[in-house]
Amino acid sequence: MAEVLLRKVAKTFGAKSALSDVSFDIPDGSFVVLLGPTGAGKTTLLRMVSGLDKPDSGDVLIGGASMRGLAPAQRNVAMVFQQYSLYPHLTVRENMAFPLKSPLLQTPPAEIARKVAEVAEVLQISHKLDNKATALSGGEMQRVSIGRALVRSPAVYLMDEPLSSLDAKLRSDLRVELKNIQANLGSTFLYVTHDQIEAMTMATHVGVLDQGRLVQFGSPREIYEQPVSIYAAGRLGQPHINILPADLFGPAPPGAAKIGLRPEQIEQGIGQDSLVKRVEHLGDQTRLHLSFNQHEITTVTDAHTTLRSGDILKIQPLRPFYFDAAGNRIV
Repeated sequence: MAEVLLRKVAKTFGAKSALSDVSFDIPDGSFVVLLGPTGAGKTTLLRMVSGLDKPDSGDVLIGGASMRGLAPAQRNVAMVFQQYSLYPHLTVRENMAFPLKSPLLQTPPAEIARKVAEVAEVLQISHKLDNKATALSGGEMQRVSIGRALVRSPAVYLMDEPLSSLDAKLRSDLRVELKNIQANLGSTFLYVTHDQIEAMTMATHVGVLDQGRLVQFGSPREIYEQPVSIYAAGRLGQPHINILPADLFGPAPPGAAKIGLRPEQIEQGIGQDSLVKRVEHLGDQTRLHLSFNQHEITTVTDAHTTLRSGDILKIQPLRPFYFDAAGNRIV
């Protein structure tokens, strides 16, 4: 367990700036998710912490100590990559036990066997322990890759989209298990994803990245309810936040160019008329696609609604967000 501090970390690859003066604190025992699209700098930042890449400037501190000049093996971190990197000639059991057999750890054989068995049970691969890695499906290989990190007790766990190759059911199960493991161990997790559901359900803190810059850092609820920009607002929430002209529903605050409306910020049954274009029944909720003054709006309603395409529904904003022309929030 350890606190991780990033101080003005910058990195360029040729003419491209991958990270630009990124600074934030990862509290000891927290589950921090880095969120953003491809190219935002998430994986590069993870590699800075792991030591696989060196920052051009700035510093990374783990447990209060600067990592400058330290190789990955000296940092006491465990990393799970997006692409599972297993030893094909070894069995699942041997792959998972491999990091515990390091002379530096001096782990007794009985302890190795116990840890491997416990983690394999959690990851639902106990029946595969004696299989060669080459005999596994892609999802099974990724679970072994995760297990190889979990059997250790490093200062920090680093995970680069570890669930992206799994099917929806297993991904959902492992989200719960990883969060439970992190909470039970009290370990520090730094987790990269572009999946907002993973961020909302697993994270204690979320760092929103955009083209190498940290846009916002806070709890998932804080970023959802108090986004600093259109970009940050768009990283969380399903359906996606509606971004519309600021004066679409009436007068807007000075300087406002856009109004942002999440589904719960659209009051139904009062206000102005909108046309129901499409109704999507999703089981626990129903998603409505509306047309209002030639603008498309998506919201949700009761799962058992009787609304149909072509109906008229009155709507009005409820405590909306306003943004200026640059996309920054007007409070």
